[in-house]
Amino acid sequence: MPKNLQEKMFQEMAQKDIFRQAQKYAFEYADNVPGRNVYPMPEAIANLDKFVEEFPESVGNAAQILEMLNQYGTPASVVQTGGRYFGFVSGAVIPACLAVRWLSDFWDQNTAVYAMSPVAAKLEEVCESWLKELFSLPDKVVAGFVSGSSLAIFCGLAAARYRIFQNNNWDFNKKGFFNAPKIRVVAGCQVHGTVVKAITLLGFGTDNVEWVQTDAQGRIIPSEIPDLDKNTILILQAGNLCSGSFDSFDEICQKANKANAWVHIDGAFGLWAAASGRLKHLTRGMEKANSFSADGHKTLNTPYDSGIVLCNDKEALTHALHSSGSYITHSENRDGMLYTPEMSRRARAIELWAALKYLGKEGVDELVSGLHRRALQMAQELKDENFRILNDVVFNQVLVACVNDKITGQTMQYIQESGECWAGGAVWDGKTVIRISICSWATTQDDITRSVKAFVRAKNKAVQESGNA
Repeated sequence: MPKNLQEKMFQEMAQKDIFRQAQKYAFEYADNVPGRNVYPMPEAIANLDKFVEEFPESVGNAAQILEMLNQYGTPASVVQTGGRYFGFVSGAVIPACLAVRWLSDFWDQNTAVYAMSPVAAKLEEVCESWLKELFSLPDKVVAGFVSGSSLAIFCGLAAARYRIFQNNNWDFNKKGFFNAPKIRVVAGCQVHGTVVKAITLLGFGTDNVEWVQTDAQGRIIPSEIPDLDKNTILILQAGNLCSGSFDSFDEICQKANKANAWVHIDGAFGLWAAASGRLKHLTRGMEKANSFSADGHKTLNTPYDSGIVLCNDKEALTHALHSSGSYITHSENRDGMLYTPEMSRRARAIELWAALKYLGKEGVDELVSGLHRRALQMAQELKDENFRILNDVVFNQVLVACVNDKITGQTMQYIQESGECWAGGAVWDGKTVIRISICSWATTQDDITRSVKAFVRAKNKAVQESGNA
C-alpha cells in the first residue's frame, strides 16, 4: 500500500489503470451515441442525487470515482455529439480534435507567457494566421483565444472603449469613467444576450444604448442607423440567434468607416460562413469592421471552451486587457495573456489548431456548407408536413411554428420528452416558436428525416389533446 498521497498518485500515473478505465467508458459512450436518447430520461436525472453526499474525510479511490461517474453521470448527459441535437447552437466534436484534447490534457499547459508553453504560443500564432486567411481579414488583425463568444465580445468592446478614449486623450486604465468623454453604443434591437452582458460589464449601461430597429429577419435596418461619429461603437451580427440572418456589413461598414466609428461584429456561429464558397456572400464587407467574436465549438465543431476575439488594432486589444507583475517574463515571442483577460489559461488553441489542420480550407467549406444543406432539408420536410417556417433559411437556423402558440409550445415539449431529438424554444415577432440549430458534423439526411417524424408525432399528440380539452 502507498505510504502517502504523493506516492499513491505517482503509482496511479505509472500504472495507468485509471486512464485505461476512462478510455473504456469513453469508447462505450461513443459507441452508444447513435442509439441513445438525445436527452436523459427522468430516471437518469433522478439518479444524479447519488452525487449528493457529505464531503469525504479521506483520500478516495480513483477507479471507484470513475465508475460512479460513468454509472450515474453518463446516462444523465445530453448527447450533443450526435446528429439529432438542435439546441442552443451547440456543435459536436471533430474526432481528431477530441483525440488532440486528450493528449494536450496530459500536457496541461498554461498559456500566459511563451516561457510557460512554447508549443501553445506557437500554435496560437499559427491559428491566428490561418483564421485571418480563412476569414479574408487584413494582416494586421490579431487574435485572442478565450473561453467562449461571451468573453470574445467583451474583449472586442473593451478594445473599442480603450481606442475611443485614447483618441480623446483619455487614459481609461488610469482615470476610469469619472469625468470621461461620452462613448455612444449603437446596436440592433435583436442583439444576442451576450452582447447585452458585455455592455453592462463594461459599464456602458443598457439605458444608454441607441437601439436600432430590425427587419422581419432580425437584420439591422441600415437607414435607421443614426449618424455615427468617432466616439461610437456600432455592433453588428453575423448570424441572428433565431433566424440566422446577417447584417449588411458592406453598406453599413462603409458608413461607419467614414465616420471613424468602431464596428464590432458578433459572429459566434455565423462568422464561419466566410469560409464557405456557398455562403461567403453573407459576410461581404465584414473585413471593414474593427473587431469580431467567434466560437469554435459552434460551427467548427471543436470541443467546448474555444472562443475567439479578432481585432485589427493590436494596441487597443492588448492595452485594454493588460496585466503585469514583476515575476512575469515577456519575450519577443507571443505571450497569450496579452490578448485575453485571463492570465492562467489552458491551451485551448491546440484543439482549434487540430480542427483547422485536419479540415483544411476544403473541409471547413464542406462542414459549413453541409450544415446549411441540412437546415434547408429540415425546413422543407417540416413545411411538407404543414409546419410553418418563419425565417429565410440563409444559414443553419430554422424557426418553426404550428397553428397557434399553445400547440407550438406543447409540440416542443413532446419533442423534448421523446428523446428522439432536442430543440429549444424562443419568442419571434411575439410568437412562440421552436428554434432549430443545425450545428453538428454528425447530422445526416436520415437524422433530419427521423427528427421530422418526431416533430409530426409530437404535433399530432398536441393537436389531439387540444381537441379533447
